[in-house]
Amino acid sequence: MRSWLRRAPSRAPDPEVPPDPPAAPGQSPAGTGSDDRARSDDQVGHALRAPSRLHAFNRYEIKYLVPADDVPALRDEFAARMDRDSHGGSTGYGVWSVYYDTDQLRFYWEKIEGLKFRRKLRVRHYGDRSVVTDDSIVHVEIKQRVNRVTQKRRVALPYGLARDLCDRRQMVDHAPEQRAFLDEVLELLCGLDLRPVAMTGYQREAFVGRGSDLGLRVTLDHRVRGRDRDFHLGADAENRLIVPAKLSVLEIKANERVPYWLTDLVAGSNMSIVRMSKYCQSVEAFGRAPRSVFHVADEPVGTTAVGPAPDYAKSEV
Repeated sequence: MRSWLRRAPSRAPDPEVPPDPPAAPGQSPAGTGSDDRARSDDQVGHALRAPSRLHAFNRYEIKYLVPADDVPALRDEFAARMDRDSHGGSTGYGVWSVYYDTDQLRFYWEKIEGLKFRRKLRVRHYGDRSVVTDDSIVHVEIKQRVNRVTQKRRVALPYGLARDLCDRRQMVDHAPEQRAFLDEVLELLCGLDLRPVAMTGYQREAFVGRGSDLGLRVTLDHRVRGRDRDFHLGADAENRLIVPAKLSVLEIKANERVPYWLTDLVAGSNMSIVRMSKYCQSVEAFGRAPRSVFHVADEPVGTTAVGPAPDYAKSEV
């Protein structure tokens, strides 16, 4: 067994995990289920996670497209009522994900067709991708949708082990509680012959609820980029904007309810819910599939002129 499992690991930040609230009547608590200590840790919001931890939770997710000009006012509203994710500081943090799919893009089409139960597999890194090494902690995730509820299960691994698991399809050293999840990952990879299909990256600002809004999480994703090759997370490869730079993606993530102040804010801002998926956006942006009705247009709404691509559609890192 590798030494990173034998020693008590340094705790790694997990900026995505919201706290788990008390279970509603008739429901089991969200999270890992039997680990009371883990549930207690979750209550602090963005607690630090050990690399060997397996974490799972359920939540509702609502997504909007926001003009960049509206972001400062929204940011001020969120900052007044919520706490900033401590891992992002005042500027946020990078989120980089490699998505796995079949040759026929099964997971992509399940999303487009709106199947009530669907899954996708990805490897995700938080932070600066330029410093990613085999020792960097990443998350191997299965994100699935069951009706309107999003369920995410994941395990943190050093990137080298994550690549052994997902790219070489090898079982890796693991803690006992991780075995069932890793078996499921390998079953998906081998049974469906999954391989890397698309990569996405963006700068995320995150806010977490406090007080009566514990469990609420709001994120603003800026400069949403992608690529269709060179799938090593640390590769010095060119990325291309897959959502116009004039738009940010606002996501509201709640375990049980969205507070009235937030629904009123959204209604007053005239925002419309979108079904846009960053993964699907990347697949379509690079011509892997025809653009769906949910694709975010490269041109601003109302623009019909044909000509060179605007600056915000050009390649960038």
